[in-house]
Amino acid sequence: MKNTALTHIHEILGAKMLPFAGYNMPILYEGVNAEHEVVRNGVGVFDVSHMGEFLLTGPNALALIQKVTSNDAATLTNGRAQYSCLPNNDGGIVDDLLVYKIKDEQYLLVVNASNIEKDWDWISSYNDLDVEMKNLSDDYSLLAIQGPKALEAMQSLTSIDLSAIQYYHFEVGDFAGIEHVIISATGYTGSGGFEIYCKNSEVEQIWNK
Repeated sequence: MKNTALTHIHEILGAKMLPFAGYNMPILYEGVNAEHEVVRNGVGVFDVSHMGEFLLTGPNALALIQKVTSNDAATLTNGRAQYSCLPNNDGGIVDDLLVYKIKDEQYLLVVNASNIEKDWDWISSYNDLDVEMKNLSDDYSLLAIQGPKALEAMQSLTSIDLSAIQYYHFEVGDFAGIEHVIISATGYTGSGGFEIYCKNSEVEQIWNK
């Protein structure tokens, strides 16, 4: 099994660790009900660093994304994210994913941990456009900071006005003393909050802050 950059911290803190998508992941701390209530009413932090990140760069990056995803990525402007999927050739789905437009000619694709290799191979098989593809999955960590008090808990750690980041928008800037962090108003809890992308070497500092 693979570990995230925070696995040793989860073990020290007493998390229940179980295999998930090939990773040694913290499944529970106190319990499902207690953690559900915390995220619904306050703020919780999820280590979801097992997710995959692909960086696509070049004049034809958008064309490749348009070829392999179901949503219209041409509607994205810099600093916006989009939920989409990778259709297969039989009316089904290879995987769902998020598409981030970092800047013109550069996009970040975030895919599910269990499908990293499969998704990479699928997208690569359609890359006849000389798009530069980098698999950053083993180098980057992802924290989901979710709940109605996420903004309050996070604002003192950044110079970015978090309240100005609209849903499915993101900013790249300082957070918890680290520069060039992606702060994204996305997440799966339905309780609001942000997702934080940073390098593995930086995530422990962010977690501790």
